Amino acid sequence: MTSLRDQLLGSLDRIAKDVLRTAARQATGTVRRATGARRPASDDRRAPKLSIRYPGDFKGRPQITYAPHTGKIPDPGEVVTAWVPEEEDHTQGKERPVLLVGRDGDWLLGVVLTLADPDSDEGGHWVTIGTGAWDTRRRVSRARVDRIVRIHPDDVRGRAEKLDKARFDRVAAGIRRP
Repeated sequence: MTSLRDQLLGSLDRIAKDVLRTAARQATGTVRRATGARRPASDDRRAPKLSIRYPGDFKGRPQITYAPHTGKIPDPGEVVTAWVPEEEDHTQGKERPVLLVGRDGDWLLGVVLTLADPDSDEGGHWVTIGTGAWDTRRRVSRARVDRIVRIHPDDVRGRAEKLDKARFDRVAAGIRRP
C-alpha cells in the first residue's frame, strides 16, 4: 500500500512531466494530436504512421491508477480510441476503444474493449463493463484484462469519456486476478 506522501509525489511527478512535455512541444512547434478531435476510422490493418515504434505489450502487473482529469492529455480512467496492434504481428491491427489503466514511462497502458458476444471463442479473460460513449449504439462492452497494450499519448485518436470508479475498479480487479 502506498502512502499518501508517495501518491502525492507521484502525482506531482506526472504533472511536472506533462508540463515539460507540453512546453517542449510548444517550443519546437510540434502539434499535439491527443486533443480528442475525431479522425475517420481506418480499415487499413497495417500500422499507421505512429509517433514512435511500438515496443510491445506490457508484461507483468502494472501499477493501476484511476486519475481522469479534464484537459488535453489522456489519463488513466478514460476510454480513448487508438490504433491497437494485433498480438501476433504488431504491424497489423485496427483502431479500437481502449480503457487507460496506468502509465509506463511516457506510455499509457490500457485494456482493449470489445463489443463481441461473451459466448464467442475469442480467447483471453474479459470483464463486462456495460455501455458508454465509445459505442454510438450503446451496446454492452467487455474489457480484455489479460493483455495490457501500450499507447503513446500522441497516438490517441479520440476520447470517449471517463469511466466511473466502480466499473474501473472491476476492471482493475480483473487485471490483478492471477
